[in-house]
Amino acid sequence: MGAEGGRPLEPWYAAAKAVALPPAKLWFAWRFEDLQHIPREGPAIVVCNHISYLDPIGNAYAIVRAGRRPRFLAKEDLFQIPVVGSALKGAHQIPVDRGSDGRAPLLAARAALDAGEIVVIYPEGTVTTNPDFLPMSGRTGAVRLSLASGVPITPMASWGSQAVWQKSGRGSLKWGRPVWAKAGPPLDFSDRRDRADDRDALHEMTDEVMAALTALVLDLRDRYPKRWADAG
Repeated sequence: MGAEGGRPLEPWYAAAKAVALPPAKLWFAWRFEDLQHIPREGPAIVVCNHISYLDPIGNAYAIVRAGRRPRFLAKEDLFQIPVVGSALKGAHQIPVDRGSDGRAPLLAARAALDAGEIVVIYPEGTVTTNPDFLPMSGRTGAVRLSLASGVPITPMASWGSQAVWQKSGRGSLKWGRPVWAKAGPPLDFSDRRDRADDRDALHEMTDEVMAALTALVLDLRDRYPKRWADAG
């Protein structure tokens, strides 16, 4: 069985990688930029914008391209779906119950970081409802995890997938559609760890994360091929 980062792959993770990634890799025109910002080893927190249900595949592909294995925080409902739920559990993804106080997923994410893993978080909590697909305001979980663990936050933006799959259902599946992702420099909040219980400070730091993420999104959007941007 294969391995990444010196760690053996769990069977369900290997199966998901073998089944989900190849069709997506062949169907879309992927472009990944500045993946050197994703640490080659050791713990990392990666936060991503959320513009499509295709995003987890694209973000996972980017992290795999960086030589790492992603651990996603995903809504608990997905873990109840037959086969999908078994795959998520078997690949050690982290369920999030939106109705809880948020401690359980953060504790699980902290354990993953302590084991040297990469934890992927969508701080918006859902696919954006902004008509321009720019990031919405973020929740404070990623910052709280960063302060508790001392691990910086690496922003990674995606663009192009918004036309493919929304809450309303699948959209355009034109072959060769460009889907881009770009990582940015890590944000280190370790000098503010003493403000972990300051609600205003948590929101301030979260706003900084979302601003960095939005800047990456705007850069991708402004360079994205016009003929695809205008296409359905």
